[in-house]
Amino acid sequence: MQWKPRALILDLFGDYLRYAGSEVKLADITALLAVFDIEPATVRVNLSRLRKEGWFTTRREGRETVYALTPHMLDILNEGRERIFRRRDDSWNGRWTMAIYQVPESERSVREQLRKQLAWHGFGQLSPSTWLSPHDLMAEVREIAGENPSAKVDALWCGTGDPAKDRELAARCWDLDQLGTDYEQFLRTYASLNDEAGNTAKDGRTALIDRMRIIGDYRRFLFRDPYLPAELQPERWPSSDAYRLFGAAHRQLGPAATEYVSRILGQSVGPGQEVVEIATADM
Repeated sequence: MQWKPRALILDLFGDYLRYAGSEVKLADITALLAVFDIEPATVRVNLSRLRKEGWFTTRREGRETVYALTPHMLDILNEGRERIFRRRDDSWNGRWTMAIYQVPESERSVREQLRKQLAWHGFGQLSPSTWLSPHDLMAEVREIAGENPSAKVDALWCGTGDPAKDRELAARCWDLDQLGTDYEQFLRTYASLNDEAGNTAKDGRTALIDRMRIIGDYRRFLFRDPYLPAELQPERWPSSDAYRLFGAAHRQLGPAATEYVSRILGQSVGPGQEVVEIATADM
């Protein structure tokens, strides 16, 4: 696997460092990233860029530089982790949240920001300015509207009254064929981690590498999977199987990986967030 240092840094904060005071010494995170064959110079460059983007503040502790997550970025990280580890309620009452926006032609950056925010919340694009979600996200749309006052954003709670039409809308808003194919590939790639005895027997370094690998790959589904209710899913939809495999492997690898990170940091890392299990019959 080709590790991306920026994503790896944020995943390490998400799974471990946020539970150790949300800060880390440069020497310690350099040692952590060395486990993944990331060179010290690359670590420094990526941390510097993330600091300039507002992810971190820095302070000196003797001769050491300490990187600490800013409160705003910790909130963003918390929201992202919640999306990864907890599924939305999959019940379906035949209603869609529809977000429609109008943006002045001169405000292209606002239009792009709206698209990113709607995608982040799991909306799919039906047309250039109309987005749909099968979940009740009216409050989220109103929040987005308040954050973009130069745009006119409307939220509708609506339905077609036709299950076949609803499934057609889902297929138009999301590339479900490709998403299903990618989930199947994920399941094949990580089939070897579907082994509780093997996972719990691994040494800390191996557990950490395997855990970061699976969370890095699973996180890529965050913006793509709308977590469709059963009524809208294609046949033999693999999303839930992938979620269960990810959750089980992440949980089983956790103790050894966390203890290994604690040794590198020289302090105890608290228990992190785990996947909320879903019943076999759902999704």
